Amino acid sequence: MSAERLRVEGLAFGYPGRVVGYDVSFSLGAGQVLCLLGPNGSGKTTLFRTLLRLLEPHAGTVRVDGASIGEWPRRQLARVFGYVPQAQLGTFPFTAREVVLMGRTAHVGLFASPSPHDREQADAALAALGIEHLADRPYPEMSGGERQLALVARALAQEPSILIMDEPTASLDFGNQVRVLAHVQSLARRGIAVVLSTHDPDQAFLCADLVALLHEGRLAHLGPAAEVITPATLRETYGVDVEVVEIARAGRTTRVCVPAVGRV
Repeated sequence: MSAERLRVEGLAFGYPGRVVGYDVSFSLGAGQVLCLLGPNGSGKTTLFRTLLRLLEPHAGTVRVDGASIGEWPRRQLARVFGYVPQAQLGTFPFTAREVVLMGRTAHVGLFASPSPHDREQADAALAALGIEHLADRPYPEMSGGERQLALVARALAQEPSILIMDEPTASLDFGNQVRVLAHVQSLARRGIAVVLSTHDPDQAFLCADLVALLHEGRLAHLGPAAEVITPATLRETYGVDVEVVEIARAGRTTRVCVPAVGRV
């Protein structure tokens, strides 16, 4: 059993004067992956921003290694949490290498410049995602998928113990989606706790230890993928009929979701 890394207790989240979600509780161990599913507008990004203390919670507690993060300074948070937001269109002509090097900020002293080690970590993160050939390309000139991979590399360079990924595969082609999910598994094997959101339940079957369904502001279901992702829960959450089927390949059985398009 892995040591508990992240615990969320009775969290209510949203914006000043408006609660978006409430009574959210879960725990995640070092080396585990939690996949968050939910319809558009269900509050996934708002929940993530609250975990990162970019938004203050309305109620509840977020704990890391047993300690509440409520009073942690920003620099301490940055040493623990890595964040991969949805792909952004940059306006400043930073290169991909410079964007990734920004992930080392929490490890660089005030008024200090990045060290050779920091630059090595940035280059290693670019190589890990297979985008070292983009190192000198201006970020605004990159495709949406390339920008997303650069943001993942930036988070890797940060060397976090908890990684929050907001739809990290949303703008990627199929091949890069698979590569990012494979890297999520690699990060988990290194002991990093990963929380990611996606709109594709099949991705949860591929990489998640736990799955949470966020619906109407609360965690409607939480548990292993095989227990949480079912025709009944998908119908309840998304309002569509889906069949979950098992596929055996190379001695391993996995599940996939097959929507009944004619009955949407």
